[in-house]
Amino acid sequence: MEVHNPTPEDLGALTPVPLMQISTGFWAFKTLAAANELDVFTRLAGGAETTAEELARELAIEQRPAEMLLTGCASLGLLERGDHGYRNTPLSEGFLVRGTPYYFGGLVTMFDRRLYPGWAKLTEAMRTNRPTTWDPERERSMFEREDPALLDTFWEAMHSLSSFTARTLADAIDLDAATRLLDVGGGSGAFAIELCRRYRSLRATVFDLPHVIDIAADKIADADLRDRVAVHGGDFFADALAPGHDVHLYSMIMHDWNEEHDRLLLRKSFDALPSGGAVIISELMVDDDKTGPPAAALMSLNMLIETEGRNYTASEYIAWLDDAGFIEPRAVRFDAPGATGAVIARKP
Repeated sequence: MEVHNPTPEDLGALTPVPLMQISTGFWAFKTLAAANELDVFTRLAGGAETTAEELARELAIEQRPAEMLLTGCASLGLLERGDHGYRNTPLSEGFLVRGTPYYFGGLVTMFDRRLYPGWAKLTEAMRTNRPTTWDPERERSMFEREDPALLDTFWEAMHSLSSFTARTLADAIDLDAATRLLDVGGGSGAFAIELCRRYRSLRATVFDLPHVIDIAADKIADADLRDRVAVHGGDFFADALAPGHDVHLYSMIMHDWNEEHDRLLLRKSFDALPSGGAVIISELMVDDDKTGPPAAALMSLNMLIETEGRNYTASEYIAWLDDAGFIEPRAVRFDAPGATGAVIARKP
């Protein structure tokens, strides 16, 4: 193959700056991860300030790395200068202080300890078409790991992400006529909690694996919604979906599984729902022409190292819903941390 060597005139204003930005993306993440692991943001909660000298003394490290970390966090908008040193920005104060309601640090920890090493083996995953974060020879899925601490970190991480996605979903759809929602694979219960907060006449059931619903039960109790949100343990592939619900929600579920498994879930929903009942699929959806958006396209690669699934298009979901017997499928677009939209259909 003949190689063309471009001249400066050929390149014009083109520079490798975008490639440098992509190549160094992990620098920003690891800065956040290190500060989170060292509890920098929690130390500065409530308006507290610190200098490099003070942080070095608290962390028992040299002043040089302490200053570099503070400067790095400030450059990323995580810290800002106060009267006497560095302090949290509103972003860090709202989401990176341990123990606060929407603590995002669990997600940072999970990405750092689980996904970052898995992504280092992305080429291996490409060549084998197998996950790199768990062993398919010994475990049926990433959700059945024996490490309870890792599972707790995963679900705690997802709760913050899911809560904000659920709020956006609640505003994008109309559940005024719905009475009972089954949150299939509902995890920590974030969607059931937020949707019931938004729709006062709605009741919900969180359906997930037995060891997961204990986490959901605690979150539901914390939200003071035990009278409206129930939990039910089971396996959504092996067990029937509970009757008595007029809406089924699959949020950030379909991307975990291959097409065969997703179609099975939709057929089970069709069988369990009453006439007029609705199914909602909320996901980071890839554009129909499969050119983006980045959040969905890169999450799809994340599914390569984590699961058997990928991120699908709205057209693919609509086709599956049609085949399962649902009618009037439609896509609703919005922008949320864990979804770019939803596909909704109803049972005739």
